[in-house]
Amino acid sequence: MIFEMTVQVRVHDFTRGSNWYQTFLNRTPDFIPHDGFAEWEIIPGCWLQVAEGTPSEKSGPIRIGVSDIEGERERLVRILEIDKFKIHQREEVPVKWGTLSDPWGNLLGLFEYIDKKEEKQRINALLPTSNPHK
Repeated sequence: MIFEMTVQVRVHDFTRGSNWYQTFLNRTPDFIPHDGFAEWEIIPGCWLQVAEGTPSEKSGPIRIGVSDIEGERERLVRILEIDKFKIHQREEVPVKWGTLSDPWGNLLGLFEYIDKKEEKQRINALLPTSNPHK
């Protein structure tokens, strides 16, 4: 039985990487078990780990669901000074999506449900009402 998941990205400079991901995720880590390692619980049971080390080549993207992809893109471009990434949409796909890279080459992505009713159903199914990250 699978009940939890972690995804790890590696960065050469942990202090800079941890700060970059704090800004990207718009919050501090949920767990820092030791030097060179931080974790954020993105949704219950799904963790993003940032570890000091050599980044993997050609992995990802790790895609994260957001409710306003254009607004989130503008925030990231402004605060993290990244290039403005393209947002894609296709008629047969129920989401809009875009891909960006962190300074270490790890591919990340954002997606937004086009149908807001479907988005709300997904949020309600995944997140308990007491989730502090809402």
